Amino acid sequence: MTETGHVREDRIRIGIISFAHMHAASYVFALSQIPDAELVGIYDNDRERGLAAAAMYHTDYYHSLSDLLDTDVHGVIVCSENVRHKDECIRAAQAGKHVLCEKPLATTSEDATAMLDVCENKGVILATAFPVRHAPPVARAKEVIDRGEIGQVLAVNATNHGRMPGGWFIDRELSGGGAVLDHTVHVADLLRWFLRDEVKTVYAEVDTRMHDIDIDDCGMLLMEFHSGVFATLDPSWSRPKAYPTWGDVTMEIVGTKGVISLDVFAQVLVEANDSDQQVLYRNWGDNMDLLLVNDFIHAVREGKEPKANGVDGLKALEVALAAYESATRGRPVELGSCRFR
Repeated sequence: MTETGHVREDRIRIGIISFAHMHAASYVFALSQIPDAELVGIYDNDRERGLAAAAMYHTDYYHSLSDLLDTDVHGVIVCSENVRHKDECIRAAQAGKHVLCEKPLATTSEDATAMLDVCENKGVILATAFPVRHAPPVARAKEVIDRGEIGQVLAVNATNHGRMPGGWFIDRELSGGGAVLDHTVHVADLLRWFLRDEVKTVYAEVDTRMHDIDIDDCGMLLMEFHSGVFATLDPSWSRPKAYPTWGDVTMEIVGTKGVISLDVFAQVLVEANDSDQQVLYRNWGDNMDLLLVNDFIHAVREGKEPKANGVDGLKALEVALAAYESATRGRPVELGSCRFR
């Protein structure tokens, strides 16, 4: 990405595009905690949803995307249904706005590539919302791997289990895929980042076993990297409705000198609430969504690359799409030959 200029104003002004994704509320909270950031407005193609969000967060609702993009916002956070990411990102870039896009970056590699091209041509930042990169346990694991403390990484066994989200997530025309798309991209991104390598082949089994829905809710992936490292991933919507978080994201990273056991959501107090008849996780660690948004704000202000950019979003998406292709064909699928960048 071509570096953009510094922003010399006191506050970085941000607009939110859609409250379709549940993380939008967390990103608004994050903006309220960053001294040099400001939420200036919300656009949502669902007018009722957008108006409700604007009223809740005491900001303006824009009746069209053009109206929001015509303002002096520096950037936008795209939290719409997956299939809308391409159009909204491209329109924002064409208006000269920086973009933080919820994952998956798009529903096809062609759409994601188009987003990358327009942002590059317009000289704006395209960041992918991979908050797990910012979680303190993940950052620590990255440091240990980079220092060679576990030697050469040989294999990784990973999971990302969560609740079935319902709504547009299980409408293929809006989501582009089910649990395998939803939960693979987070772990694929971490694997690429940890290993500084690209996935070479993917073999996957994909099915619907837990819910009466017309989209996949579970799968199993076996990935081989160019370096010879192999990784398994169990992505699913297998947790009950009362499960206290959206996923678990665990990894056993096996090296020649040791093993890292990583549990991203372990920094919590567990509260059993009889009055509400549910178990809650009360996080005591750093807020990864806050760290994600703060990284985007810093990137916009300094004109620098975000921690996870559009290429990272594209590469993680390609792994998930390869898993679907493999499951359809019943054999491993080879990805592109380019190395990590």
